[in-house]
Amino acid sequence: MKKDEIKNGVSLFGQSDFLIEGGDPLEEIFALNLGDFISEHLISEDLAKKISSNSKDKREGLKNQLRELISIYSSQNTLCVLSFDSKEEHAIYTSIANTVKQMIEVEACHIYMQKDNKMLCVGSSDNNFDQEIAINFGGKDFVFENNMTYVAMRSSTQITGVIAIKSIDQKPLPKEYLKLVISIANLFATSMELQFQVDETNKLLDSENANVSELQHIRAELTALIGDLCDYQQNFVEELAKAVDTKGQYKVSHSQNTANLARLICRELGLNEKTTDLIYYAGMLQNIGKITLPESIFATNGKLSPEELKKVQEHINTGVNLLMNINFLSEVVPYINYQTERYDGSGKPEGLKGQSIPLGSRIIAVADAYSAMTSDRPYRKAMPTEQAVEIMQNDSKWDPVVIDALKQVVTQ
Repeated sequence: MKKDEIKNGVSLFGQSDFLIEGGDPLEEIFALNLGDFISEHLISEDLAKKISSNSKDKREGLKNQLRELISIYSSQNTLCVLSFDSKEEHAIYTSIANTVKQMIEVEACHIYMQKDNKMLCVGSSDNNFDQEIAINFGGKDFVFENNMTYVAMRSSTQITGVIAIKSIDQKPLPKEYLKLVISIANLFATSMELQFQVDETNKLLDSENANVSELQHIRAELTALIGDLCDYQQNFVEELAKAVDTKGQYKVSHSQNTANLARLICRELGLNEKTTDLIYYAGMLQNIGKITLPESIFATNGKLSPEELKKVQEHINTGVNLLMNINFLSEVVPYINYQTERYDGSGKPEGLKGQSIPLGSRIIAVADAYSAMTSDRPYRKAMPTEQAVEIMQNDSKWDPVVIDALKQVVTQ
């Protein structure tokens, strides 16, 4: 990472400005591998200085570092597909099962966890499930048996749980949905393993007999898990976006194209890297609400019933609600929430106008519209670049400054 790309005092790929050469090599591990997705804005300059401080009491210094880590990566911040409104274990797993069922439009989803050397059902989207299962994955991430798709939840050492999916047509899941479930399984298993490690860390912090070696070891374990978690979070975003495109019946990756174009517009406008990253991820997920809509809606050649039209119009609200429950994505919510506002005040949900609409929302709206216009759909062919730009230039719905940046990007 270049010098000018170091933010908040810590480079994610090189040595921090505050680290002392020749110090404890694990101090560098603590500053690195915290992920290139969610942690960047969480690592403060104050924390970076704490990492480098040459404390007289190494033991207390390590404890302070561990307290900082577990305050950031608690279960409330890491478990990804639901919020912790309830501490009841069954409610948590059932919520995950219902979320998965809604996302990929299947008949049922069941969650199994390893308990007392048995794989027991701990949550389900309905009441028709096997209380206990025995699945041999043979090193694979998933198997299809008895009209069910079983996806393994893997920790670093073993399979700790299973997500079981029953498709409506009793066939294996389509590739895009299977990859999404695998990403959820990886993310969930890593979140749970990290939470276990957080609990162990708390025990060590409470112990009067914890030595420096033990504290350094558990710090290395935590940072490794945090690195894995950040990788799985980014993979989850990518697979969720692909699943949305599958439901929307785009022949190309519309969400990825929108995000890429939004990033180019940001750079053309000279926005900083942090803002550009947030707008990029919002672009990936701007249509997330469509994941809850039935595929049949997108295969009607544009002719929708009033009820179907209402569902499509409300998909932004559904998407925002989903994102609010995906804790590590909460920062992109404002950009997505206002992406249907229009520069001339004709949009929704609040009829905002001009500069009162967040810039990120204005950029995503332009990138989304252009990407849709220039992509093949089931009911029409893609529009040429020049025609799409001309139409948007002559429409008061779009921010003219953003349109000018779009023109520079797509006609170069």
